[in-house]
Amino acid sequence: MSITAERKTALIEEYKTKEGDTGSPEVQVAILTERINNLTEHLKTHAKDFHSRRGLLVMVGQRRRLLDYVKGKEKARYDSLIQRLGLRR
Repeated sequence: MSITAERKTALIEEYKTKEGDTGSPEVQVAILTERINNLTEHLKTHAKDFHSRRGLLVMVGQRRRLLDYVKGKEKARYDSLIQRLGLRR
């Protein structure tokens, strides 16, 4: 369910905005998206795992808030990010 350290490092390298960047909204959204995708796969096989389902909903809400923040700051960054992640909005 969780992501490995190597995968997290790869996501940081791919979505960083400058050198040494580990906490920008783009990086946080990318990591959350990876975790959401992993948890969605887990819930397909464990349909009654309601504790993990609640965690999934919390992560989706956090990602939505971060995306709203990026959209408010700079629309071009937002559009680029959702296109790179393959999100609908």
